[in-house]
Amino acid sequence: MKIVRPAFLYFLLVFGIGFVLGTIRTLWLVPQFGARTAELMEMPVMLVAIFIVARRIVRRFVQSAPSHWLAVGLLALVFMLAAEFTLVFSLRGLTISEYLAQRDPVSGTAYVASLILFACAPFLINKRQRYAAETG
Repeated sequence: MKIVRPAFLYFLLVFGIGFVLGTIRTLWLVPQFGARTAELMEMPVMLVAIFIVARRIVRRFVQSAPSHWLAVGLLALVFMLAAEFTLVFSLRGLTISEYLAQRDPVSGTAYVASLILFACAPFLINKRQRYAAETG
């Protein structure tokens, strides 16, 4: 339970931000710039949001073990992928293979990299805070 609550909150906040940014991207950026450019424009904003949310979660749920924060990030990733694929199946009516085949190779690769950073961010933030505390 010490992992589930912060992981779910982390997922929920980042997913909510991503939902808002995705709506903005779809409605305003894609028609002007195209899907690839719009997704790549959204990516830095999303990465900043990920690290801000991760920092707040790490501060709120104080745990000293880095492995705890790696588990939080990985569980949040599981929640994120479950939500992503549930939305793909229910809203767009696609299978996983159809969804993956439709992804742009450039922005799709950037998206996978952002998911990896999403999973690692709580661990990286905790490690940075521990280092700062130790070096004073």
